Amino acid sequence: MSACVPTRAADPNRTERTHPPHSPPPTGPRRHRIAGADVSASIAVFLIALPLSLGIALATGAPLQAGLVAAAVGGLVAGRLGGSALQVSGPAAGLTVVTADLIQRYGWRTTCAITVLAGLAQLGLGCLRVARGALAVSPAIVHGMLAGIGVTIAVAQLHIVLGGTPQSSVPDNLRALPAQLADMRLASVSVSVLTLTLLLLWPRLPGRAGQVLRKVPAALVAVAGATAVAALTGLRLPKVDLPSWSNHALAGLPEGPVLGLAAAVLTTTLVCSVQSLLGAVAVDKLVAGRPGLPARVGRSDLDRELLGQGAANIVSGSLGGLPIAGVAVRSSANVHAGAVSRNSTMLHGVLVVFAALLMVPILEFIPLASLAALVMAVGIQMVSLNHIRTVTRHREVWVYAVTTLGVVLLGVLQGVALGVAMAVGVALHRLTRTRITHVEREGVHHVQVRGQLTFLAVPRLSRALHLVPHGADAVVELDGSFMDHAAYETLQDWQKTHTSQGGSVEITGRHPGIRISEPQDFTGCRCRPWTPWRNHQCDRPQSAAPEHERDTAGKADGSEPAPSDTAGTGGGSGHELARGISAFQRNTAPLVRSELARLAREGQRPSQLFLTCADSRLVTSMITSSGPGDLFVVRNVGNLVPRPGEESGDDSVAAAIEYAVDVLGVRSITVCGHSGCGAMQALLDAEPGGERTPLQRWLRHGTPSLERMGDGSRPWSRLAGRMPEDAVEQLCLTNVVQQLEHLRAHESVARALEKGALQLQGMYFHVGDAEAYLLTETEAGGVFDRVREADVTA
Repeated sequence: MSACVPTRAADPNRTERTHPPHSPPPTGPRRHRIAGADVSASIAVFLIALPLSLGIALATGAPLQAGLVAAAVGGLVAGRLGGSALQVSGPAAGLTVVTADLIQRYGWRTTCAITVLAGLAQLGLGCLRVARGALAVSPAIVHGMLAGIGVTIAVAQLHIVLGGTPQSSVPDNLRALPAQLADMRLASVSVSVLTLTLLLLWPRLPGRAGQVLRKVPAALVAVAGATAVAALTGLRLPKVDLPSWSNHALAGLPEGPVLGLAAAVLTTTLVCSVQSLLGAVAVDKLVAGRPGLPARVGRSDLDRELLGQGAANIVSGSLGGLPIAGVAVRSSANVHAGAVSRNSTMLHGVLVVFAALLMVPILEFIPLASLAALVMAVGIQMVSLNHIRTVTRHREVWVYAVTTLGVVLLGVLQGVALGVAMAVGVALHRLTRTRITHVEREGVHHVQVRGQLTFLAVPRLSRALHLVPHGADAVVELDGSFMDHAAYETLQDWQKTHTSQGGSVEITGRHPGIRISEPQDFTGCRCRPWTPWRNHQCDRPQSAAPEHERDTAGKADGSEPAPSDTAGTGGGSGHELARGISAFQRNTAPLVRSELARLAREGQRPSQLFLTCADSRLVTSMITSSGPGDLFVVRNVGNLVPRPGEESGDDSVAAAIEYAVDVLGVRSITVCGHSGCGAMQALLDAEPGGERTPLQRWLRHGTPSLERMGDGSRPWSRLAGRMPEDAVEQLCLTNVVQQLEHLRAHESVARALEKGALQLQGMYFHVGDAEAYLLTETEAGGVFDRVREADVTA
């Protein structure tokens, strides 16, 4: 945003360098600076990635160095080329089962070749721009796949924790578990238990010291602690064995049956792509929770993310690394550690390279049992109780269960295929299972439809509708989320016929995005949803209006009726309110009912407190393009914020601020003034010592704004670089700046500002121009500038 800058007085003794017109001034060489937040975030991600990469390589049966290669390539290549700036890629636990099966079936060099081919397939999908299509997979299938992979990982790693060797499948591992328990090695078990204990307790350290220590990743503490204890006590355990880089195996030509290799490439591509794309969407949600970061980072480009993941898999496979995908644990750690750009992801890759080259002697002290315990804990965490509750609430638990069991017993690709088949079956079952009932209660006939209303249910719907006698009152209740064209026309034709025969029809239901019932066909009516807001009466001729409305109908030119026509309790304002409510129930309620039902279940979670004037011309939802649940709005005369401690006799504003900040956890507070404010005019016109009415007692909270404007040492606020038109506009602008200072004096606001969890914003709305301005500077009295599209997309 631009702001006015005072011009510098010309110095006759100073030689000015001139440039040709319309040419930019010369600039020196551009220096690429890395933010300190990115450096600290990269260290935090590196400390998590190092043990996890080794553990995942151990779980797959690949060379341990392959995990480090994949982590480095994921940071450098996917971090640079991917479409999600803050997502961290590398060897993922979700790929463990797939990779382990490939290594056992085809060998390591062919597995690397399959990784390269999967990367090429991802490049092709990215060029075709089908990334959004991958998100069409039911979340129940994705969560079930991850849960099945987690169970497989946990059962396999349990054998290493007990000092043994895992089998090739979950059933084999379960059958071998009793014998393994009888022959377990206490040294391995003790190191594993210590690792799990540290992993569990470290994030729960109490007190101020615990708050500082918790900044060190639990995974690093667990592995380092177990390694130190094993070394100090002299336990003889299998440990990490990193061969020389000169003996590192690279990709070779794929060997095996063509169909088997094609299925392997398809499985790897599917798992890598879906996990990465879902991870990018999850990162966007995390970024949205950090004030100011979404505008700087931007939303993920999913097609570019697919291209970046493909390039990373090509490089990783060629260099003898594991398959790469976006990793949820590292990505969330990256965002929470304060990363602000993709530099943090790339720096973490550089740190992994240094560790792989310089820290080999240290890494070889790590016991394999400790890494196995770490990976087993990750596998258990992949079975999320929250996901199970979610799919149960959406009646997709069978899809989740079938996918999970399929992955555990048959494999990833087979389990996903079973899950897709189950999801299609559930959808068809819901589409065809429709219950239609007809009952009569107190003379009103109720036709209730439960389920999706398609052409398959039209015969049953027609039978139920024809049970309603001619001229009777009827209510059709639609309880579903879909209605096709055949059902819609059947319902509309019956409604018109029934109303023409003297009956009445009311249609209610939950249909987001679908208008259940068109407005009744009033002759000559040209009303639209916003006409009540415009104080506009229906343009029907007098003869078309019902008898009880003729006294309140507007003129043909849209002018309002005379005051005498609308006086009294039964006047035009009452009918206008009733018509507005009726229009809402008929036109708007069906579109917002499901969203309001969700808000009723979950409670309000607004992102900001919007404090503005009670002026009837300020429609906050219209100005901010917001909807239900977005804003916590407080309105009062003059958008005033009484300073804490004053004897105001009214703590409603302070209570709203405290509730919004401490209970609702809003991330920003906006004070919005407007042009032509009557409260500011009253402040200017107030006579000292006059009668203290309730309005005058309230407006005394605006006196500091009046004093601020009269202070000659303070420059006046500006509006888009110009001076205010008059004293009222100047006071309106000054009042916004002053009320922001009052806000900072409130304890809850000051506390949140100190933690960096809250932002304060000033806003001014010019009613006549329909133009919104944001406060961009406060040092020079306040500079309000227009909100432009570039400010939002920058």
